[in-house]
Amino acid sequence: MIEILPAADHVIAMKVTGCATSNDYDRIIAAIDAKLDAHDRIGIYVDLEGFEDITAHAIAKDLKYSLGKLGELSRFPRVAVVTPKDWLRTLIRMTNPVLPRIEMRAFDTTEREQALPWVSEVGIRATPAV
Repeated sequence: MIEILPAADHVIAMKVTGCATSNDYDRIIAAIDAKLDAHDRIGIYVDLEGFEDITAHAIAKDLKYSLGKLGELSRFPRVAVVTPKDWLRTLIRMTNPVLPRIEMRAFDTTEREQALPWVSEVGIRATPAV
């Protein structure tokens, strides 16, 4: 399950627990797109402390959406991931230099209080109305 958490208007914050499904990803994609409609750039906060699994359909949606956004990487300047898993924090540290224009940072669950303020500091400018 994916729960959307309260955050600054230019930040999408979510908590993933149990098994993430295709329907969960539909909600998150809609929330991200709404934030992108209102802002040039957004921060992303993901709390994975209770994450256990993900369905194949959810993986497919995530990959399709993520690949579609490759040309817009500069719109996601900071990503904060909270996780108790050492291997996932290591993976994020290794991935960070590979993704241009995105600063990814993994936080242990004991550092959760630092993650949301950090991801919120992205220097957001609102998208001008047309």
